[in-house]
Amino acid sequence: MSKIKLSKEFIKSTVKLALNEDLYPSGDITSSLIKDDKIVTVKLIANQSAIVAGLLFAKQTFSLIDDKIKFIIKKKDGSRVKKGNLVALIKGNAKNILIAERVALNFLSHISGIATKTNKFVKLAGKKIKICCTRKTIPNLRVIQKYAVKLGGGTNHRFNLSDEYLIKDNHIASSDLKTLVLKAIKNKKGKKITVEVDKIKQLKSILGLKFNTVLLDNMSIKNLREGVKIAKNHYETEASGNVTLKTVKRIASTGVNRISVGSITHSATAIDFKLEI
Repeated sequence: MSKIKLSKEFIKSTVKLALNEDLYPSGDITSSLIKDDKIVTVKLIANQSAIVAGLLFAKQTFSLIDDKIKFIIKKKDGSRVKKGNLVALIKGNAKNILIAERVALNFLSHISGIATKTNKFVKLAGKKIKICCTRKTIPNLRVIQKYAVKLGGGTNHRFNLSDEYLIKDNHIASSDLKTLVLKAIKNKKGKKITVEVDKIKQLKSILGLKFNTVLLDNMSIKNLREGVKIAKNHYETEASGNVTLKTVKRIASTGVNRISVGSITHSATAIDFKLEI
């Protein structure tokens, strides 16, 4: 699933679930203390430099609580913001804005966190190399997290187990590498085939078979270079394993086409935003 464009229906249903979680069973009992007719203008401000992402989720949160609330976006999704930048203006009923506040900020903080971390890897790897996410996502949040990766300039790997063949170490340990690749080629029906290897010897044993991508897993820089040299005229190459902000530049220097990074989804730190009345 190379591109993710989220429908209005998906965003609405996702936000609705989040609001139900926050408001069941008695609503916001604290905000109910505020006068019903109090109208305010609130600034949504970035508390740190980041790639802002997830504004449609934040906007939808306020809209579901009160469709009269105006959410005026000042920074586009996927754009860079600095500490203190105004991201949006929110105008409307104070009580309803406060009811929606935390859910809106939670979406914005998490999605921006992934986009920001992804973008750091993208910049370090350089323009020629794709930074890819993995299936190491929070269950039921995969669509949102992969959307965040795209906003950060990254590339979506397969979305789920049905998308492509990815023959990994435990598949190989349960069978035989060459047999698995040949079976995948026979059954592929238009699906992409990626084969993971952690030794040069494994790569040489399947060289010439018709698959798409070789995934060079947990290899030293020396072995990565050798693997790329052997495979580059036959297959797309991808590196994975122990990829950090410190190591990504060296891995990119080996000439791989793609680098997959689990941490951009499973370990991204939330970005700090605040609402100021």
